[in-house]
Amino acid sequence: MDIPAAIDLNKTLLARIIAGLFVLLGGGAGPARIPVELHRRIVRVLRPAESAVRRLIVVLVTITGMKAPPPRAQSRSVPPGLTRKGEGKKRQSFPLFDPLQRFWRTRPKPKAPRALPRIISLTDEGLRRLKESLNAPAPADKKAEDISPINLLRRLEAVIGALEDLPRQAKRLVRALARRQNVPKLKFRKPLRPGRPPGHRQKPRLEVDHVLRECDWLARNALPPDTS
Repeated sequence: MDIPAAIDLNKTLLARIIAGLFVLLGGGAGPARIPVELHRRIVRVLRPAESAVRRLIVVLVTITGMKAPPPRAQSRSVPPGLTRKGEGKKRQSFPLFDPLQRFWRTRPKPKAPRALPRIISLTDEGLRRLKESLNAPAPADKKAEDISPINLLRRLEAVIGALEDLPRQAKRLVRALARRQNVPKLKFRKPLRPGRPPGHRQKPRLEVDHVLRECDWLARNALPPDTS
């Protein structure tokens, strides 16, 4: 199998998918607030796309055999008011490691709405409270409120930046893996978590689902197992 060609093909597909998500958000100058349903639709595609890009980076590290460079020397301090070259406004870094899977979730028990106050006796105070509760406006549905798309835009920019320069992301991953080897308390040091990748669907419905399956297979089978 031509793995470099597979990387280029999946990279092109992912770039097209992310561009479509940008269109849904109206580009960089989109609305300040978006509906919750639109936010959910974008996350359903963005989460598996991030997993697929992460696996392409792992494949690139595997087939090239990158090694961690020597640790950088401590840089000298910069006088106040000055910045080093490239230390201005930075975009969000692409996350190189899968989030750990949560095997249990504690959900709070739903509370039954109390439309009316508890009336023990029909005194003047009880009748006043009953009248106030009947005239009170209905509580607004928080789920129907619009939310800010800033976090989504930052994640999309991070994915685009990673796709535009996969070799640089591969070097970042190699350095991060070398640093993690020196932290004994870490339980998981690998970039890919065991089991299904984040955003995986048992029955693929979207194009990004098929791309994620392909990239996950490449990441786990890029090189044959060592039988020596």
